[in-house]
Amino acid sequence: MALQFACKVSDLDAGEATCVTLPDGDGKAIKVAVVRDSDGIFHAIGDTCSHGDVPLSEGDVEDGTIECWGHGAQFDLETGQPTLPATEPVPVYELTLDGDDVLVDVDASK
Repeated sequence: MALQFACKVSDLDAGEATCVTLPDGDGKAIKVAVVRDSDGIFHAIGDTCSHGDVPLSEGDVEDGTIECWGHGAQFDLETGQPTLPATEPVPVYELTLDGDDVLVDVDASK
């Protein structure tokens, strides 16, 4: 698959996240958390906590991480690596800005 429209840059303020669902190359629906960190940099990671079935897009964004509100695990926005109690990383996807459009490729994990 290729880059797909996820949301508008103007949809998210610094420190906010939103969940979007995008099809992968096989047509499977992939939930992605599009995150704008406190520095205004955009990231795209899997939206489901690897420790529990909790949407990461509903967690707090700070210091380059997003926190799962279920058990407090934090996931690095660049690598997807977690802190305890989660032990498995979440996928990190390619993201590109094109004007006011945020584009994500769910088939291109980092």
